[in-house]
Amino acid sequence: MDIHIAESDLTPDVADALIKLSQDWEAENSCHGYRRNTLDDIKGNRIFLAKEGERIIGYLFGHVEKTARKTTITDANVPIFEVEEIYVVPEYRCRGIGTELFEYLENNALDGAEYIMLSTATKNWRAILHFYIDELGMEFWNARLFKRVKQDS
Repeated sequence: MDIHIAESDLTPDVADALIKLSQDWEAENSCHGYRRNTLDDIKGNRIFLAKEGERIIGYLFGHVEKTARKTTITDANVPIFEVEEIYVVPEYRCRGIGTELFEYLENNALDGAEYIMLSTATKNWRAILHFYIDELGMEFWNARLFKRVKQDS
């Protein structure tokens, strides 16, 4: 397996591929509330691709943003790279590709950010926490939990 990780411009071909992959992700029904991307969801983000040959098999995109105010989590004006999405196609999972995407970001592209931050809505929270905490060395700082209290009629 010869996988290449690199940053990419948002060309029409890349946009189409990322939108198609997000449609596949939506169809997996693996995340609470996940919906496919539009071009506007991707614009303004830095894009990192995992490719085998010319085929995009994974991606990560996000951006640096400074915190607006001091919170219980961070001080004000702290630059944080927020990962909007990281995705690997199912047949390539558990092969280290997500780790490679994340490490590429961490080692090459943080634009002065002091932290990397992300949120996840996966239904398999045990596996995702193992990935982010045990494999990538992130720390658990915050959680948002939901309970549906009103059912649709």
